[in-house]
Amino acid sequence: MVNRRRRLLAAVLAAMAMTCLGLAIRPAATAEVLAAARDLPGGALSPADVTVIRLPEGTVPDGALPPAAPVDGRVLTSPARRGEPLTDVRLLGPSLVDAYGPGLLAAPVRITDASSAHLLRSGDVIDVIAAAPKWDDAVAPPTATVAQAVTVIAPPAATRTTDAMGDTGALVVLAATPDQATRLAQAATGSRLSIAIHGHRR
Repeated sequence: MVNRRRRLLAAVLAAMAMTCLGLAIRPAATAEVLAAARDLPGGALSPADVTVIRLPEGTVPDGALPPAAPVDGRVLTSPARRGEPLTDVRLLGPSLVDAYGPGLLAAPVRITDASSAHLLRSGDVIDVIAAAPKWDDAVAPPTATVAQAVTVIAPPAATRTTDAMGDTGALVVLAATPDQATRLAQAATGSRLSIAIHGHRR
């Protein structure tokens, strides 16, 4: 009788061990998300810039882009490393703008001096200064600050743009109030725009 009980207990323990082993080797649940296919500098994306990776479900970032998410032409607002999952707040859009505060708009602004614009990074706080075109070298053009303490959402891409007057520049996207966005748009029609970068708070 004792031997029979021992054999029964051994069988139960063996069955439990096999069950635990099966649970241990069962692959963890994963989810597919979009990630950077290579080191990306920021700027407009193409389908070749992204790839699909699998992550354990518990490690998928909030807002991660699913494989079917359209990315062609969307703007990556800051550099991304190869293999980094892409999320909604890394791309220019409502989710990103909302992260900077309620009631703000994404205002694209062409800064005349492209070299200074390329110093900017996402999160920098700047003033935008408008100057009338300088027709007479002997007279300094009037200037005015048209937007104060606005935050950079997306710094310029590597390419530079040229306006109808032949001036080169770089496009920057700012988080602006509706009033600031209106003043920036008005200034851009006939002024040369420059920037002043605020110091980082300590």
